[in-house]
Amino acid sequence: MKQTQAPLHQWISEPLSGEVKKALLRLQRTDDVEHIAVMPDVHLSKDVCIGTVLATNHTLYPDAIGGDIGCGISAIRIGGRTDWIHKEASMAKLLRELQHSIPVQKHHVSQIPDVPDVLGDWPLSSPSLENQKSRDGVYQFGTLGRGNHFLELQVDESGDLWWMCHSGSRAMGQLIRKHHLHYAVASNTGLMGLDTRTIEGKSYLCDLQWALIYAEESRREMLRRATGLVESMFGMWSEASSYISSHHNHVQYEEHEGRFVWVHRKGANRVERGEVVCIPGSMGTMSYHVSGRGEKASLYSSAHGAGRAMRRGEASQKISTKSLLKQMNGVYFDMRKAPRLRDEAPDAYKDIHAVMRAQKKLVRIVRRLRPVFSYKGV
Repeated sequence: MKQTQAPLHQWISEPLSGEVKKALLRLQRTDDVEHIAVMPDVHLSKDVCIGTVLATNHTLYPDAIGGDIGCGISAIRIGGRTDWIHKEASMAKLLRELQHSIPVQKHHVSQIPDVPDVLGDWPLSSPSLENQKSRDGVYQFGTLGRGNHFLELQVDESGDLWWMCHSGSRAMGQLIRKHHLHYAVASNTGLMGLDTRTIEGKSYLCDLQWALIYAEESRREMLRRATGLVESMFGMWSEASSYISSHHNHVQYEEHEGRFVWVHRKGANRVERGEVVCIPGSMGTMSYHVSGRGEKASLYSSAHGAGRAMRRGEASQKISTKSLLKQMNGVYFDMRKAPRLRDEAPDAYKDIHAVMRAQKKLVRIVRRLRPVFSYKGV
């Protein structure tokens, strides 16, 4: 039984709920947890809250990473004339083409993109995962996914256009998590863990690394397709040197205060001093590019977004379609899906400005971006 509680450092934008406090206290008491950092977008999730960073010596906790391994944000600046973003017909055509080129769930057999060789050549730890890799892993590569995943066209303060993509490892991450939890051992608080010194822990790490590469390359493929569309339709081009990308569901072996620990991030960016990452708001609100300030107590981390203020069911009950349309004023999206997107309305999320103020010691704002076009799946 663990005798001491892990130190907890927090940068919060509002008082924590009783449920979140209870979840964090449980985590503080969990075997091998040495340090916890709470981000301002923290909100309740099963077992480990989203917006939580923790360090361990040799234990991996899959639920402190989440099922969508490698979920993250990638962005790229696109150059060229921008008058077309003010024309509804142009935006409607772009939406149609994106829905065809970047499906929500899976590609049609005639449109499957080439999966990078490294993913095909990298053996996963079980025959069942290998079989899924050749099925879901292929058909879902370069697809968006549902929920809070999105592809947005944004304008920064200089008037430049950016694509921002939020997605992860799709079904493969969930399958990898489920497979390895079968071999995990319960900690003193019931949180299931894998020891990095065992074959089970090493196998999980190997499969997790594959999922991180899959997620990164999948986002890159979607941005490639999205940029290709605006190039062919409006004469735009991408600026490769502007590319930004980071995961916010992952674990890494990192050096902190002169010792190496396993840093788990569930809904949090790793952002070292000077490193640039993206922090999206919510559907219809501002997003940010930020650089790290090198805050040691945060384990060099930041929020990954605004964070939910309402659970999905609550948001669907409280937010009307009419209210969503009002909140999305000035942002083009598929209004036919509005009734099913109420749980993704800006009011379902925390105030991104409050979240940014709460982490002034963690990050410096590089640029602010407002959305003009949002593609989301339901």
